[in-house]
Amino acid sequence: MSAPRKRITGTGHLSDGWSLVLTAPGACATPGDLPGDPDAIPATVPGTVAAALEAAGRFDRSNPEPLIDRDVWYRRPLTDETPGPAVLRLAGLATIAEVFLDDRVILSSESMFESHDVPVELTGRETLSICFRALKPHLEKAGPRARWRPRLMNNQGLRLVRTTALGFMPGWCPDVHAVGPWRPVSLIRPGANRIADLAVTPRFTGGAGILKVGFACGDTRRDFRLVCDGREAAFTVAEGRYSAELHLPDVKPWWPHTHGEPTLYDVTLRTGDEELTLARTGFRDVSVDRGADGGDFALIVNGEKTFCRGAIWTSADVVKLPGERAAYEPWLKLAKEAGMNMIRIPGIAAYESPEFFALCDELGLMVWQDLMFANFDYPAADADFVIHVKTEVGQFLAATQASPSLAILCGGSEIYQQGAMLGLPERIWEGPLCREILAGLAAGHRPDLPYVANSPSGGALPFYPNAGVAHYYGVGAYRRPLDDARRAQIRFAAECLAFSNLSDAERLAAGKAGIPRDAGADWDFEDVRDHYLGALYGVDPERLRQDDFDRYLELSRAATGEVMEATFAEWRRPGSSCNGALVFTFQDVMAGPGWGVVDAGGRPKPAWFALKRAFRPVQVILADEGTNGLDIHVLNETPAEVPVVVEVACLRDGKMPVVSGRRDLTLAARGKESIACTDLFGAFFDTNYAYRFGPPSHDVTVVKLKDAQTGEPLAEAFHFPLGRSAAMHDAPVATALGEDAQGYWLELATDVLAQSVAIDVAGYRAADNRFHLAPGTPKRIRLVAENQTAGRPTGLVRSLGSDRVARF
Repeated sequence: MSAPRKRITGTGHLSDGWSLVLTAPGACATPGDLPGDPDAIPATVPGTVAAALEAAGRFDRSNPEPLIDRDVWYRRPLTDETPGPAVLRLAGLATIAEVFLDDRVILSSESMFESHDVPVELTGRETLSICFRALKPHLEKAGPRARWRPRLMNNQGLRLVRTTALGFMPGWCPDVHAVGPWRPVSLIRPGANRIADLAVTPRFTGGAGILKVGFACGDTRRDFRLVCDGREAAFTVAEGRYSAELHLPDVKPWWPHTHGEPTLYDVTLRTGDEELTLARTGFRDVSVDRGADGGDFALIVNGEKTFCRGAIWTSADVVKLPGERAAYEPWLKLAKEAGMNMIRIPGIAAYESPEFFALCDELGLMVWQDLMFANFDYPAADADFVIHVKTEVGQFLAATQASPSLAILCGGSEIYQQGAMLGLPERIWEGPLCREILAGLAAGHRPDLPYVANSPSGGALPFYPNAGVAHYYGVGAYRRPLDDARRAQIRFAAECLAFSNLSDAERLAAGKAGIPRDAGADWDFEDVRDHYLGALYGVDPERLRQDDFDRYLELSRAATGEVMEATFAEWRRPGSSCNGALVFTFQDVMAGPGWGVVDAGGRPKPAWFALKRAFRPVQVILADEGTNGLDIHVLNETPAEVPVVVEVACLRDGKMPVVSGRRDLTLAARGKESIACTDLFGAFFDTNYAYRFGPPSHDVTVVKLKDAQTGEPLAEAFHFPLGRSAAMHDAPVATALGEDAQGYWLELATDVLAQSVAIDVAGYRAADNRFHLAPGTPKRIRLVAENQTAGRPTGLVRSLGSDRVARF
């Protein structure tokens, strides 16, 4: 029987009992100056002013009012707290704040990204007050002259204040300003088990784990033992600091979920008959292979080259800026379900809480973490600014030190790109902030993490995509043809494939509401989507929108996902230069057809389902190699070999096999196989209609990958030699609803190719949607209930080439 486990410290969150009041800037110097205000409203901590006002019916996130032009006072009596010494921990104050005990200032804070510990002596009669001073005057202060001015943000003063850019990017997100105690306020009491300056360092090397733990403790006579994975080690004590090193030869490594198990271990202290939980961690090794030319960027996890795929995180809620597990969990589970193995937190956002990383640890999601610097020419020569930078970065890295999910640390976003695009020389835009200051902090705190100076960077110019880390929008914003994804010779796309993605329910508001755009551009991302709609389906999107709006919407929903699937098929193809790509963005921050593949309410869009198919660890890909024919690529990223059957058929009129073939394979663990289609046919056949000897014989090629032992489908791929529009068929889709111990499923069957089959069922989400349905083989789709009250599913099924509606 294991010993009982206890918390290390007595920490009490001061979450309730707060109220807030808004005043004119500078109207009140201390809490004693506050008038009795009947407009004081209840507030929750952690939380934001916007969230408190929204809960009181005084804030509209779709039409937000400014929150940077007034002071906001948070107040809470401490009469329910036990008198005596304590440490007041303020984990995050946005942004210019003064903290009072009664009328006495005990802290002034100038950064949203810093935590503060303030010793206090409580009598049980105090009132705690926090004044968040109006940010606008601070943003208007003059500072060192900037050498460039980015268009992305609408306030150039952001370069001088350590706060988030969220709320200051017109066309990207609503103008919701981050104000308030957005991270917990706590009281920490002294105790026998009180430790400080905890350092937990897990390493995985040579197939074994090494765990180093250190901490400070006032009582140097304790007999502490370090325990992990059934092994233990004694601590040594020197100058009030305990240190121990534990070797774990049989430890299982932590993997991203696409490549193995994200194994985690408890790290505990044993003292007498008690065990005190320190951390939960995993053991893994990460590095970056820059290649023979120094321009590559391949992430190596536990010795294995790992194709990274995922999306750019924005916020679990741009109004609340939450940090608790319950707020993150639905989003991150959707990321895992889609087959993503990496989430990037960009420099335009905010640091997420340790709960975010704990969930990523559990789910097997790697995190690319930008430090919160983006676009601006920051005052790196200013000593006070650098002090804030060092504190912020050091605290973040200490808070995430045990998280195996943190895989890449980056100095920020598009700083190099901004200066370079304005024609400034490298010595100016590269600068000391990312190259020296942040790089030094990364090396000092986390030498185990690969560090990237800035995203993008690494090419002849930072925005050239053929070396280092790219922000690739050739396919996308620049409206290049799909084959540009190969021509660009990308090594790693830290951003890519931004579109105005429609949800299943989106009907498009009047005008351009909710459509993202770049400041100063005469186009928006709906225009980008329309371009590819026209290219894929051979229609004039503007004319179609006028003549048949419903069909325009259906093609719009399908188009962006089709582009994403095709592009990732190219990038995952053996022989591709690409080692990973992250879609911009994961979730919308406001209602409307934004960049997110998940809408602001947490519902996956058609593009999410497309990525789910594109990201399968066991995958089949069709690659058009021109006069070299059509190639089949089969991938297995898992740690076990997989026996499979590959079947391919070229279909005339979407149903009649003209030629077909099959092969049995055993895919090695982490293995891949490439096969020319003609090898399965046994003779030449113009599979991709490259030679054009006579009229085309088929309009679609279908390849199916099945489990050789069970016959279960693993993956499918489709190639349209004449284009998607030539393979539109009036396909009848038969439906059958079934139920088993896991819940309901829907079986679909057709005798002719049905493109982009859409399943609409109230109260349920289909496990796959907007997929192509091949003839002759029924496809079974699991229906996932969205709530516990969902009854027997009813709904309808449609496809792009037909007006038929199948009901079930």
